[in-house]
Amino acid sequence: MDELTMVREWETEGPGPSPRARAAARARLHAAMADESRTVASRGRALSRRLVFRASLAGLTATAVGVAVVVAQDTGDGHAPRMDEASAAEVLRGAAERTRALGSDLPVPRDDQFLYTKTYVERTPVKGGRTRTWTDESWMSVDGSRTSRRQEYGRVHHDPPLGEHEVAWPPTVYSKLKKWPTDPDELLAALRLGHAHTTVGDANTFLNACMLMRGPRVMPPGLQAAAFEALSKLPRVRVDRHDTDVLGRSAVGVSHPKSTFTFLFDRTTYDYLGMRLKGSVAKKVNGEWIQTGWYYETRTQTDIQVVDRIGQRGRASASAAS
Repeated sequence: MDELTMVREWETEGPGPSPRARAAARARLHAAMADESRTVASRGRALSRRLVFRASLAGLTATAVGVAVVVAQDTGDGHAPRMDEASAAEVLRGAAERTRALGSDLPVPRDDQFLYTKTYVERTPVKGGRTRTWTDESWMSVDGSRTSRRQEYGRVHHDPPLGEHEVAWPPTVYSKLKKWPTDPDELLAALRLGHAHTTVGDANTFLNACMLMRGPRVMPPGLQAAAFEALSKLPRVRVDRHDTDVLGRSAVGVSHPKSTFTFLFDRTTYDYLGMRLKGSVAKKVNGEWIQTGWYYETRTQTDIQVVDRIGQRGRASASAAS
């Protein structure tokens, strides 16, 4: 009996593992396969069209999860083999599954409350130089009817209440975000904003998803998971298995070759850690705006709370949040 037949038979016994267990076990499997790929590449063995399936059988028995097999292909130029594009899609689906399994311990906020976020930001010049860091804290009005306090790169902005006909895209207030679809296909269509199904159109769609996740936002239930699953349907997404977030945690990155943004996920659990981008500063030279001062920026949102007022960092009282 081969390993795949055994795994299929395990799936037929009992109710099966929880989504959280599946996501964690799948992540361990992918990490093992990635390590195997690097080991084989370092020994100079060709991996052309070979299946990498070197997870611990005992570990699979303990969790009894469905197995996703990743194809590693030899680039033919003597470099380490690249992981197939499906690997990035699998990471995104794992992140969506992980997000749904964990859920949220935040209470559903009232319109008169605020969403507090704390974000670490790190910026390093592309050509080298001093790395700058910020710890930004923001208090965003849930329905946009009150003044919000938003901090970016250490500078505090007092955003006035949103006007009746004022439209911000992507939305920053919870009351507008909760109207977005949580069906991955519907959300993908919304993120396309009419862009064609081309490489450039897909890159713009990926960018729109990054903009949706960037900044001091709190995702309503189901929206973040839907965003990751929607992106898994895009072609040409790619994976970088050797990354880190602001706090130095080992991460796997997912990006689009035509985008300067990268999502960062914990490489063993697929928890969403934040994102990295390549940006620049606009400068006017001889009457024309040019992009200069290129940098890499990584941001990680570490704290989210529902609070009653600006300046409050602890969770709102039970009576106020009910």
